[in-house]
Formats: sequence, structure tokens, C-alpha cells
Amino acid sequence: MKKITSKIGFIGAGNMGEALVGALIKSNITEPKYIYASDASEKKLKNMSKEYGIHIRNDNFKLFLECDIIILAVKPQQMSQVLSEISGNVDDKLPRKKLIISIAAGVSIRRLENLLYKRLNEKNQKKLPIVRVMPNTPALVLAGVSGMSANKFTSRNDINVSKTILESAGEVIEFDEKDLDAVTAVSGSGPAYIFYFIESMITGGTKAGLSLINSEKLTLETVKGAVKLLEESNDSAETLRKKVASPGGTTEAALRVLEKTSVKASIVKAIAAAKKRSKELRKLY
Repeated sequence: MKKITSKIGFIGAGNMGEALVGALIKSNITEPKYIYASDASEKKLKNMSKEYGIHIRNDNFKLFLECDIIILAVKPQQMSQVLSEISGNVDDKLPRKKLIISIAAGVSIRRLENLLYKRLNEKNQKKLPIVRVMPNTPALVLAGVSGMSANKFTSRNDINVSKTILESAGEVIEFDEKDLDAVTAVSGSGPAYIFYFIESMITGGTKAGLSLINSEKLTLETVKGAVKLLEESNDSAETLRKKVASPGGTTEAALRVLEKTSVKASIVKAIAAAKKRSKELRKLY
């Protein structure tokens, strides 16, 4: 993987921002001397500087001017203030190109452009290509999957650089922006669905007479094993499910209950509800 020697600035040093900082350094994609971070919490910045050896700044605009790649890792409700602060100081003398990567859920490319480009002519807008990313929480343990979409000013090299950064914390898939609501519903919210199912299996195990510790161990190892089997098999999830469920056996009895209580249909409806809510949230930000 190609190393990045451009200066990378993180505006926002919360869980996801810190996870990416750690992933970039651990994967040797870049070095601490090329990473900068700003955040409202001075304590958080000092802790990150001590742990990772990165540069810290207490001014978002100064960080913006100093760095070549800007990662917006703030909460969606903070985006307007952060980008207005930057756009309010940027004029038509923007010195050089800067790649903007937003990992804030629900903030559309159009919204990012409206906030960032409002004082810039097209020549300078082209110097600020924007990539919007929908990550998920397993990125915190370098096992995430992100959907990404780019605006019209983004070059293939910009996309490749963005993917290199994001791949330090997991997989990355390119999408048209219109699909990011569905991405949010499947992978962004998806870990919660898995945790809910795991929680239910653990409870089922304890009610069947297992100790909590043994039920947790059996459940987690079963989930990990099932995922690995699916990844390494040429069979689909449906085919593997059918192979486990022998006619008249225990699995068939369990699956009959899941079908009777419409678990599959409920999951499909849940994803549809999450997609709908993602669209609604975009209108708020």
C-alpha cells in the first residue's frame, strides 16, 4: 500500500476520528509527523498527542490552511459551524488544493458544498474536492466497512487517496451518493442489528440452562465461525443455512419459529425504516 506523506488534518477527535488516526499509524500508511488534529476538548487533544505523537491545534481554520487532506470527523450538528468558520475566512486566494473527506453521517455532498463553497468561485471550488463517507463502528477495531461517494471536482487520484486512508480501518466500497441512505441502513446501523441478535442468542442460551459466561462464549464463537465459513465458502448464506437445517432436526425446529414470527421480514422492514430515517436526517443537516 502506497504511503501518504501529505499532511492530514482531523477536525474532530472523537471515537471515529481517533480510530482513523490510530489505524493510519498502525498500518504504516503515514507517520505521526504528518497528522494534525483539532477538537473542542483540549484534554482529548493532549491525550492523543501523548499516545500517538501527532500535532495538535486549537484552531480549525489554521489546521485547514496547514494541511493537504482535511478529514471532517465532527458530529453532523456541528458541521455547519465548522465549515462556516472555514468558509468565512477562505477567499479567492486559496493557495493550493485540499482534499476534503467527511465522515459525518447524514450530511450530504450538496450540504457540504453549500457550506464550504459559498464564498468561492468555481476555480477555487475545484481546489476543494469533497468525498463523503459512511463508516461504521467496527472501524474502531480496524474491521469496519465504509461506503463513499465523491463530488464532481474529485479526481481519480483523490478517490484513491481517500480509499487508502479509509482502508486502514477496514473495507471501502464506492457508491453513487443516492445509495448512501441504503448503505447507512445496512452497514452504518448494521452492527446494532448483529448485537441485538447476539444478545438474543445469549439470553436464549441462559434460559436453556447455560451459565451466562458459557452462553456468551458459545454465541460469539458461533457467530465468528459462521461469518468465516460464509467468507471462505462458495455457497450463499441461504445455501449454508439449508445445509445446517436437516429435515426434522433441531435447526429446522428453530427456523420454523423464526419464520412463524416473521423475523426475516422484520429485519427487511427494519432496514427500510433506517433508510427512511437517514433521508429524513439529511434534511435536518
